[in-house]
Amino acid sequence: MVKSKVKFFNDSSNEDDKNQSFYIDKIVNYLQNKYRHKDMPLAYIHTFGCQQNVNDGEKIKGMIALMGYGFTDSAENADFVLFNTCAVRENAEDRVFGNIGALKRYKTANRNMIIAVCGCMTQQKHIQEKIKKTYHHVNIVFGTHSLHKLPEIIYQAINTDKRIFDVESEESEIIESIPIVRQSKIKAWVPISYGCDHFCTYCVVPYVRGKEKSRTPENILDEIRGIVSTGVKEIGLLGQNVNSYGKGVSPKINFSELLKRVNDIEGDFRIRFMSPHPKDANEDMFDTIANCEKVCNSIHLPFQSGNDKILKKMNRKYTADEYLNLVNYGKKIIPNITFTTDIIVGFPGETYEKFLDTIKILKQVKFASVYSFIYSKRIGTPAEKMEDLIPKKEKSDWLREMLRYQEDITLDLNKSFVGKTVNVLVDEIGKQQDGFISGRCDENILVEFPGAKSLIGNFVKVEIKDYMKCVLIGKKID
Repeated sequence: MVKSKVKFFNDSSNEDDKNQSFYIDKIVNYLQNKYRHKDMPLAYIHTFGCQQNVNDGEKIKGMIALMGYGFTDSAENADFVLFNTCAVRENAEDRVFGNIGALKRYKTANRNMIIAVCGCMTQQKHIQEKIKKTYHHVNIVFGTHSLHKLPEIIYQAINTDKRIFDVESEESEIIESIPIVRQSKIKAWVPISYGCDHFCTYCVVPYVRGKEKSRTPENILDEIRGIVSTGVKEIGLLGQNVNSYGKGVSPKINFSELLKRVNDIEGDFRIRFMSPHPKDANEDMFDTIANCEKVCNSIHLPFQSGNDKILKKMNRKYTADEYLNLVNYGKKIIPNITFTTDIIVGFPGETYEKFLDTIKILKQVKFASVYSFIYSKRIGTPAEKMEDLIPKKEKSDWLREMLRYQEDITLDLNKSFVGKTVNVLVDEIGKQQDGFISGRCDENILVEFPGAKSLIGNFVKVEIKDYMKCVLIGKKID
């Protein structure tokens, strides 16, 4: 183990935050004494959910590594286990509880194991109570607003016999100097804002992530320059609603201006972002994308429903026509632009006739891919109390019908790429045939082609020769 004397959190005006590096050093000393007769203790960190959770998980790993832990891919072999949770859908919560329950036998075999649960789920009171009453083998629970306090929380856990529940109700300031261990050397997500102010009636995110806060452009650009200098080839700008970026930042700046500044950073890399909200998207955003050579011509633009009455009940604050006008403008000025989207099937009040309006949007836009789910009731949201008369089986039938339409649309779109040349960032070994490598083109479609492993991490020009349901097949252009 390497003793940590690196100081973090020093940008914060809060003395408690500045003290986190003190707790890191205390834990290093504790672990060195406890494990001096064996290899370093191991940590197993598993993240569920969205890219924001992934970025949080990378920060957790950064702090854990400084404390003196190594990492393992097996919870059974770990001395510290952490689940970083998602609260967007019920089945995600069910998976988490199933995994937490399975840890009990590992804790029985290794009494020194520390088990922690954090993230969006744990910011909800009913989840906290369930863990307290049912999962007594969990040592630590902390919420989204307490992530930066992880060193102090772990220090409390190892110095007391008490279970630690640190779920702040008040939001913390943005802490810029949290260490990070990134999952990939090729792609990196960079948060530009945190939280959400939109309060869609089905969504729990504003309640667990808090009000929207934007990072300063200087901090964002400095982070990206540092990442690009390490050879990373794709930067993903991240926020619950990236295109409402700029709240609370002085002097004023909007998302389009930030995109231009990121585009001007020197280096061989490309830019994506996740996710814009149609309410805040505008022609200026598409104009900026068209004029920024590093920004990919693929946009994830969730529309959720094609029916105006359902959109109003969802509190989405746009109409189907307004959504289509945005898409059509983007198609007009950006060659080969592709769109992906999110769709909720079976929202309270939706009938089959209203569902067919969603199918109309699907056919008109011709999305490259769709992330679609049956509506999942979330405790504490306005939609929880809305009357919902449609049986789940019927909603499942609607979802299957929609996916059949989308499968045909995806095949037609993939077919249209045959004969075209695309720019692919290679990031892994291919799955179609031996000797193939794989990556995504600027249009965010998976491409596989014959090539050497040494090309992983590089941009390659590929001519598309064939297509399948989920992948384009090509040949490297020498």
